[in-house]
Amino acid sequence: MTTSPPDLAALLARLRTDDTGPAREDAPVAVDPVDRLLLDLLVEDAPWLASAGRESVAVVDDRYGALTLGAALLAAPSTATGPTPGRGRVRVHQDACTAEAALDANATAVGMEGTVVHRALGPDLLSGARVVLLRLPRSLAALRDVAEHVAREARPDVVLLAGGRVKHMTRAMNDVLAESFVDVRASLARGKSRALVASSPRPARGGFTSPVTAELPDLGLRVVAFGAAFAGAGLDLGTRFLLEQLDAAGPDGRAPGGTGPRDVVDLGCGTGVLATWAARRWPGAHVVAADRSDAAVRSAALTARENGVGDRVRTVRDDAGATLAEASADVVLLNPPFHDGAALRTDAAHRMFATAGRVLRPGGELWCVWNSHLRYRPALERTVGPTTQVARGPRFTVTRSTRR
Repeated sequence: MTTSPPDLAALLARLRTDDTGPAREDAPVAVDPVDRLLLDLLVEDAPWLASAGRESVAVVDDRYGALTLGAALLAAPSTATGPTPGRGRVRVHQDACTAEAALDANATAVGMEGTVVHRALGPDLLSGARVVLLRLPRSLAALRDVAEHVAREARPDVVLLAGGRVKHMTRAMNDVLAESFVDVRASLARGKSRALVASSPRPARGGFTSPVTAELPDLGLRVVAFGAAFAGAGLDLGTRFLLEQLDAAGPDGRAPGGTGPRDVVDLGCGTGVLATWAARRWPGAHVVAADRSDAAVRSAALTARENGVGDRVRTVRDDAGATLAEASADVVLLNPPFHDGAALRTDAAHRMFATAGRVLRPGGELWCVWNSHLRYRPALERTVGPTTQVARGPRFTVTRSTRR
């Protein structure tokens, strides 16, 4: 097993998460075994790195900065006064804006804010890259999207190092990488983690797979999805159950004459199905579709445009609607996540409940669908207002909460 350089070990020890809650067993860690494995492999597989500079490295979906800042340090080793300046910047793409903020905070804390730069998934991120570090996504569509971009837009001799926890890895991930690379091999496992190493890009055949467009005939909608967007070009069961209740007994809004709500928020919008449905259901409404995911907000914008309501749906990329104005909405629609990556966590849902309570006008309504075993109703009562159960099925519950 590779021994990390002393400077790298010292750097990693200084990184912190963005979790401000109490200490608990499932709390996130700033540097996990996947990060350490990928950085070890970077040292092993890229002995040229220190001479090639930071612009030879690209990173995709770093969590808190371990990969990006670690690569920046390895590509320009420290002097007595700190990381060597003037060696370019490591380019990084992070789908979640919360991950971007965590990386920026750690870069500032360790004095490396000038060594990294954020880029969209595309040529600005990958052009000239000799090695790409990737934390394996759970979605094969997301992996395919990244692999296609790396194979087509990085250097012909690029090496993709894609790491994950062994328990979350499948043979299908190898197969997806093999669609874009001739050589795909697995590293030895370390710390219950493993990396897939892909090289020798295949010639491109046609356009990129993403975004994908699909019909939802029972809704009369078309959905557009980039690879990393939740549920892809389909309709998840929770959203379907919520739409069934909205169709049957949805809000009539607060606009004069009862013509429908003036302002609607789809919080955690994913591909924008709820936002697009709302814009069509209430033709006089202005709709905001908010999500922390870059792939989600890009998908939502295209979904709205594909269904002829792009002029009335505004997309916002932020953390749980943090940038939305107070008392700015009549209706909030919400299907909150109950996981963060592979971890089952409800923190995001509770932040979204708080946002709904803040952005709703008095008398406004939050319509929320959630897995019944989570028992969110007391939290909704506290953060929004009186809450009634609209429907309950074998898996999901739909509630209506009225802002006090």
